[in-house]
Amino acid sequence: MPLNLPIILTWLRVALIPIIVGIFYLPDAMLAPQLKNILATVVFALAAITDWFDGFLARRWNQTSSFGAFLDPVADKLMVAAALILLVELARAPSWLAVIIIGREITISALREWMAQIGKSKSVAVATIGKFKTTAQMLAIVLLLWWGPLVPGISTALLGLIALYIASALTIVSMFYYLRVAAEQFRQ
Repeated sequence: MPLNLPIILTWLRVALIPIIVGIFYLPDAMLAPQLKNILATVVFALAAITDWFDGFLARRWNQTSSFGAFLDPVADKLMVAAALILLVELARAPSWLAVIIIGREITISALREWMAQIGKSKSVAVATIGKFKTTAQMLAIVLLLWWGPLVPGISTALLGLIALYIASALTIVSMFYYLRVAAEQFRQ
């Protein structure tokens, strides 16, 4: 396993997952509920930024590796799944939306693994629709973790729920996009 800054940032993203979840299990006497929201949001946002930054650095410094290409999406899926499950537990997100998003992530990960095994991984590389889906997911999760007024009169709960619905729609669209791209291999 190569160890460079991009891979360290990816591992950091994985390490931040239990911290994000654990913040909400601290006693209220230790950390007030609104401070839990703020702290979890900041940690999640930091993790989300490392997702962009590790890929940027790996390409810029020519430090891409097959291990990094494997670990990066795994870290992303773990982070999103953990946050969505947490948001369902906190009654901030409907469970059926979380199931759609997590189910798609598992499906597309399995599809990519299968395509890699048959030497066709490039045909299911990340597409623009997938990037829009990820952006909507991250925005929704940040807003739903914050769960308080951003500015007077603007509810992050409502904005986060709208963003989560958009992310779910993009999730379905992107899943069908990737399945359509792989359909040729299914026929063989």
